[in-house]
Amino acid sequence: MEEAIENLEIAVLGGVGFNSYQEFESHPVRTPYGEVTAYFTTIKGKRVAVIPRHAGENHIPPHRINYRANIWAVHAIGAKRVISTNSVGSMRGHPVGSFIVLDDFIDFTRNRPSTFYDDRTIHVDVSEPYCPEIRTALRDALEKKGLSYTEGIYACTEGPRFETRAEIRMMSQFADVVGMTGVPEVILAKELSLCYASLAIITNQACGMTTQKLTADEVTEVVGKAQDSIFEIISDTIENLQAVRGCRCGFAKEGAYL
Repeated sequence: MEEAIENLEIAVLGGVGFNSYQEFESHPVRTPYGEVTAYFTTIKGKRVAVIPRHAGENHIPPHRINYRANIWAVHAIGAKRVISTNSVGSMRGHPVGSFIVLDDFIDFTRNRPSTFYDDRTIHVDVSEPYCPEIRTALRDALEKKGLSYTEGIYACTEGPRFETRAEIRMMSQFADVVGMTGVPEVILAKELSLCYASLAIITNQACGMTTQKLTADEVTEVVGKAQDSIFEIISDTIENLQAVRGCRCGFAKEGAYL
């Protein structure tokens, strides 16, 4: 499948433990960066594609996710908006199971291709990295359900290891939560003039914030328990979005080429 899907409006990028797509209709999408499996369904009367980041015969670790293929697949099937779900650790003592609507990011990744423009210079604008329209719709959906949330800055690390106490002390000076999958997704989305925003769930306190050992099990456990809530929030967000984009996300590349 390479052509745009008729009436497709939104793509959802699912993270660890996100399995709400498993009964949807699946199709392969060929991209210049490899093949991606997309799952299609209708939510609140709107055609939606779900692309799981970690899907595969084995769980794909964050540093090996094919981010360029995933975002290109969103573009290829015709979606203009992306709602991302991310598991994060709190550096501010947020309650486990609460939500964060991201409003900015800091990139600590090292080895990930983070642009589609390897042969041409483009300085894409990320002064507003997360789409204000999707962020508003996410906040409205969370408030409608009376769920605890805040807004904050996301620090993205390379992984797959958890961060050290020293790293968390340093990053906590200027970020609120830490994760491993939000970058370069947000940058690549800008390069294709897509709207992108993230619903992050607190799955643990970051290293050194408690005396507890960090484990991957607690991440999947928290997300697993929140599956229904996450799906309902995304569904309400999709319903709240207007058909015509009124944001500036589509103009991120204006004046960016050299």
